[in-house]
Formats: sequence, structure tokens, C-alpha cells
Amino acid sequence: MKPFPFILLTSLLHFLLLQFSTAADTISPSESITGTNTLVSSGTSFQLGLFSAGSLRYLGIWYKNFPDTVVWVANREKPLADSNGSLTLSKNGTLILLDNMNNTLWSSSSSRAAEDPVAQLLETGNLVVRDKAATDSEDYVWQSFDFPTDTLLPEMKLGWNFGTSLNRFLTSWKNAGDPSPGEYTYGMDRVLLPQLVISKGSKKKFRTGPWNGIRITGTPFPALSFGGVVHPYFVYNSNELYYAYGAVSNSTITRLKLTESGEIQRLLVNNGSTEWAVMYTLRNDECSNYGQCGANGFCKINKSPICDCLPGFFPTSTSEWGVLNWTRGCRRETPLNCSKGEGFLKIENVKLPDQLDFWVKNSTSTRECKAECLKNCSCVAYANSDIKNKSSLCLMWFGDLIDLREFIEEDGDQEQDIYIRVPWKTSGKNDKKIVLISVISAVCLLLFLGLALFSWCIILKRRRNKRALRDSEENLELPLFDFDTIAAATNHFSHTNKLGEGGFGSVYKAKLTQEEIIAVKRLSKDSGQGIEEFKNEVAMIANLQHWNLVKLLGCCIEGDERMLIYEYMPNKSLDCFIFDQNRKVLLNWKKRFDIIMGIARGLLYLHQDSRLRIIHRDLKSSNILLDDELNPKISDFGIARIFERNQTEAKTKRVIGTYGYMSPEYAIDGKFSVKSDVFSFGVLLLEIICGRKNRGFHHPDHEHNLLGHAWLLWNKSKCSELIDQCLEYSYVEFEVQRCIQVGLLCVQKLPVDRPAMSSVVFMLGNEGAPLPQPKEPGFFSERSSEDVDTLVDEGRSLTGSSITITTVVAR
Repeated sequence: MKPFPFILLTSLLHFLLLQFSTAADTISPSESITGTNTLVSSGTSFQLGLFSAGSLRYLGIWYKNFPDTVVWVANREKPLADSNGSLTLSKNGTLILLDNMNNTLWSSSSSRAAEDPVAQLLETGNLVVRDKAATDSEDYVWQSFDFPTDTLLPEMKLGWNFGTSLNRFLTSWKNAGDPSPGEYTYGMDRVLLPQLVISKGSKKKFRTGPWNGIRITGTPFPALSFGGVVHPYFVYNSNELYYAYGAVSNSTITRLKLTESGEIQRLLVNNGSTEWAVMYTLRNDECSNYGQCGANGFCKINKSPICDCLPGFFPTSTSEWGVLNWTRGCRRETPLNCSKGEGFLKIENVKLPDQLDFWVKNSTSTRECKAECLKNCSCVAYANSDIKNKSSLCLMWFGDLIDLREFIEEDGDQEQDIYIRVPWKTSGKNDKKIVLISVISAVCLLLFLGLALFSWCIILKRRRNKRALRDSEENLELPLFDFDTIAAATNHFSHTNKLGEGGFGSVYKAKLTQEEIIAVKRLSKDSGQGIEEFKNEVAMIANLQHWNLVKLLGCCIEGDERMLIYEYMPNKSLDCFIFDQNRKVLLNWKKRFDIIMGIARGLLYLHQDSRLRIIHRDLKSSNILLDDELNPKISDFGIARIFERNQTEAKTKRVIGTYGYMSPEYAIDGKFSVKSDVFSFGVLLLEIICGRKNRGFHHPDHEHNLLGHAWLLWNKSKCSELIDQCLEYSYVEFEVQRCIQVGLLCVQKLPVDRPAMSSVVFMLGNEGAPLPQPKEPGFFSERSSEDVDTLVDEGRSLTGSSITITTVVAR
């Protein structure tokens, strides 16, 4: 690529012709010149002009002595077709790039105007617009350093300005000859302890460890300074969060580049040299790949194979592990039970795991941090983050440990240690007692297994003699449990075993054996869900198989008792997290986004991919169950309906559902379709982002529900105000805004305007795809959130005398 100079057509930015005049670095709107020129920095290190990439032209900045090394590009998405372009500086201080038809291809944007603007290319490579009268020489109206492309120069910030919500991050070129935005980004991850992350779309590909008070950890290059070439620094306060670096010596030029293949390279050139040298490359080995060894795996680059399980863990799939497929990671050999004697194993010189299920406690020593972790049965590991101050921060992990790697001595003095929680183990002096206990335990186990086998044979014999359902027409291939077995497993439906309760009845935790735990949904005798709904749920969910749908294990029918047996979900339902002030902090943005995607995929399966086309009709937060890894499972198919493949809509006289999640056409007219479920999903999506319920939502400035509040903020471009405050340091702004837009598209008033779930999944998973603008949501007019019956009455009056009066049954 070679720079291509401007041909200025109108009142132009004053470029000086290098061949004929003295170089200058400041331009005023009144100055203009035509010809082939470039703008030069004061020390003549950088130039601004047009450069060519194939047949297209881009406005960029490059090193004067290295014209092929472009460090900034303005019009990445809208190139010039030829060299006939012009750059103007408006009277209010806006830079505008025009083509030969005076179409705007690019312009600088600023929250304030300049009274007497001047544009300047600084010696640092920063193109700035400032007011001539400004007393502070660094009080810029606009600067290119706030909008980096693929290169981080000295003193350029990588991170956040909280006051303006500006996030500065690098974006790779599409390829070596195309400066348009590529697949990879590199920026500051807003978690509790910020770290630098390379991402491909929304997927992490590499991350450093957190800043520890001296350097960025988790890389094999201490301080990322490589022999004192640069000095890095990190700022984190109420106004800013960013990483930057300065050059140590003027004899060396250095830059940081995000390559087209998603690698970060530190490059330098010494005085007198004409070639750039690569000092180091991040993501330069297999252990640098994010989550290379899966959950609870430990990557050791100097071992073969490179992946190992943490102490106390073994491969989840030994067959996959044997063929070097480590994606499913490791699980514990012996579960933790918070018993006395549990301790920790120290692992030295590591990159600390990612901050997923994670917490930080201030001003605690290592000993106090250990005590804090032991007090919480969910805490699986702890570490100290600040090696400069051994008693400053305590880090604790509560779920799977992801992206843990070992560093060897040649990698430098990392000083990062982590303590992994392990079950109780006895010492050598108790060996005889261990043998005795083991023998007794083995005998008891054999007796228990014999008794369990005998009992199970009796149970199986009874089940063979039972009919699948009361009606002989039903012929389901589904195991039947007898009532006595379920009663014993639930301790006779003890209140201590109750997991939840709804309009249908109660759900209990049941222990069939020491290791087999199930969930029992017991239909209440006075429940609105009768035998038809019960048989409907059995028939429907027995034929469904999807990762994001709860699994039905069997049922129980004896006398008036009707029970469904499900797989046990240890984390109960989604509403127990997002609406609970203490537990919601366990769901960071990544986990919430994964839950949103899981629900969307499950609903897509019901609408399109399953053998039966199913309308759920009661999608809500309490019907989303969470497994031990917080993966979402759609449950409760009691009022779901099966559609024929060519059927698009149905109507009912008995409207059953949950206020706040029902679509307008269903609540008022009894009409339901796949678009009714899409509406419910949109409500649920916005609740997950906001952490507040749609029904019962209150705001001091208006009487709208959550949907109306989101719509008002959308129209004011204030979507960030909708985000749950506990997500402040973990959310990705463009992902959240995209999810809010998709949520508003799903809750539009008219069903025809709402997208299908296939489109929803695509829009959520492809951040580059353009989205349509949402229209006003259903139930937008201001009213009391409790006055739901009024909605139905209004619907009847609007539709006239021909309306079929529906009965609304709340759940």
C-alpha cells in the first residue's frame, strides 16, 4: 500500500505541500489549498493523507519514514472509489471527508463545538481538533486516539471513559490489503478486576490476567516491557479505566498491533534501521487459546499432552481426553460438602482463572481470604491479586475454573499463586483407622446395594403391571413410579424438601438413592391444571429432546395423585437469581447472555426443529430452570399446545398464562401463535438485562411497565440506564444494546411485526447483522400495573359485539 495524496475540492483543511513549502501541523477552517498534499506532525514523525488499498482510497495516518505502516484509518467502512476526495474542517470543529459528489464518507463526532477550531496532527500521531483560545493545550474537542483502529501507539488509551461511555478498543483489518473492520477486537474487559481480551465476535480467544498493581499478569512477558523498551501503566478510578504505555527511549519506535489473524504483536524499530522487528506475540502458543483445557483443566505448555486436570479432578470424558479433545474439561473426584477438614492445595506461577462466578473482597490478608472462602460452601478457590501489597485484595471463585495455565521459570517471575479447595483427607497416623472404616463402609455398601437391588426389582415388577395413564388410549413409553417410592424419597412431601410452588401445585426434591436425586411436580387436587393439562404435559415433553428443555424422567398416577418426575435442577429457577439482590451478582453479563441464547435456542427447537411444533404459552422466569452450571432449561408444558406444520394461529376461550408475559392478542382476544411465545421471550430478555420484573415495575417519573420504560429509554438513546447495576463491570455495551433492541423487536404490539425465533437467534448471535428499528411495544399506554382485568375489558369493547368472551386464568 502506498499513500495517495488529497485533491482538495472545496473550503478545505489546510494541507501544506511538502515538496514546495515548510511543513506545518495546524490548520484552520479559513485556510485552504488545492494540490497534492499531506498534513505533517510538528516533528515530522507522522503524516495524514490518502493511501491506496487495491483500487480504493482511505484517509489514514502513517509513519513518515515508514509509509507502508498505517496506524490509523478514518473511513474504514466507506472508502473512496478514487483519489478525488476532500477533507473539510467546519466552523464548529467537525472534520468531514467528502467524495467527488460531496457525499459524506466519514466525519468526526463530538459532544461539544469549538468556537475557533483548529486541526492539528501531533507528534504522537494523534489527530486532534481543539479551540485556539483553550488555555489547556490538551483540551481537545475531538481526537483520533479515542477511535483507534488496529494499532496502539504510545500514550494511546485502551479502555473506558465512564463519563462519556466511550470504549476504546482495537479492531483488526479484514486482511493485509483491506483496512475495513475484521473479525477480531482487543480491549479492556469490564469485570471486577479488569483484564485485556482478544475476542472474535462475542467469543473470547485470549485474555491476560488482571492488573496486579505492578503489571498485567497472565502473560509470559513481565510488565510487557521487554527489557525496558516501554513502561506500561494502568488507571482505574471513578472516571476512567484504561491501559496505556509510554516509550522509554527516543531511540526506539514501538507500537502494538492487532493482526488480521487475531494476535497481538509488539513491534519496534531502532534508529538507523529500516525493518520492524517483532519483540513478542501474545496468543503465541496453544495454552494461550482461551479455555484450551476446558473447565477445571490446567494447561502446561512444557508437558505432553499439554492439558491436565487440577488436583482432585478427573476428565469428564476419558475417551475424548484420550484423543486430545479437552473441551469438556474435568470434574471433581469427590464432591465438596463443606465439612470440617477441607483445605486448599497451592498451585504456583499460574495465570489466574477467568472471572466468571467470581468475587473480590477488599483489605484482607491471605489468611483471612482462606477463612472467607472456607465459610462459603460454594467457594472453590481463592488467590491474592496484588503482589505489591500482600494484604490488599482477596479473589474467590465459585464455579468452574476456566482458562488456567502454568508458567515456567523462563517465563519470568509471575508470583501468581492460586489455592484450590480439596475435600478432607486424613494424615498417615490414622491409616489403621482408615482401613477399619473402609472395611466397615464396604460391607455396609454391599448390604445397601443388595437391599436397593431387591427393592428396585419389586418396584420394576409393580411398574410393569401399571398402565401408562388412566385412559387406555394413551400409550406412552415413559417409566411409572409408584406413590410409596416417591413419598419416601421426599420424606412424605416434607416442607424442607419443597423447591417451589405454583398454581399447579408444588415441586419437591426427592432422593431415590444416595446419588440419584430427582424433582417431583405434584399436581394439587384443587389446581387449575386438571387431568387434561397433566396428560398434555406428559405426552408433549416425553417426545422432546433438547439441551435447553428440562428432561422428563417419568410420572406417577395412583388414585387422585398425579406427579411428574423431572431431572433435578440444583439452582432452581431463573427468577431466584435475577430478582434476588444477593444472588443476582452471581450472574455476570456473559452468563446472562448465555442464558438468553439458551432460552432462544430451546424456543426455536419447540417452534421449528422438534418433531412436534409446540407453542409454550407460559414462558416466564420461574419456568426457566438452571442446572448445576447455570445452563437454562425451559419447563412447565402444562398449557402448551401442538400446532400442525401449516397452522399459524389458534384461538381459545380459556386464556391461561401469567400476567406480564402474555402478548396483547392472547390476553385480550385469546389468539396465540409462535409470535405469542416471541412476545414472552422479549419480556424475559428485558427482565434478564434489567434485573426487575415487568409486572409490578414502578418508576418515579411515569406509570409504564418495564416494556414502556425500555421503550422510553430507547427513544432517548439512554439504553444503558436499563442495565442491572450489578453488571456495571462485566457487560459488553454493544452486546447489551443489541439484546435490548432484539427484546423490543420481540414485544412489538402487532404479531406480524415480531421476528420469528429463527431470526431472533440469528440477530443475537451475529453482532454484525443489521437490525430493524422496533415499533411501540404492546401494553405501552400508562396504567396501573395491577389493573390487568381492565386490559381485557378494554379489549372486548374495542372488538365490538362479535368478540368471544374469554376467561383469563392467572397462574
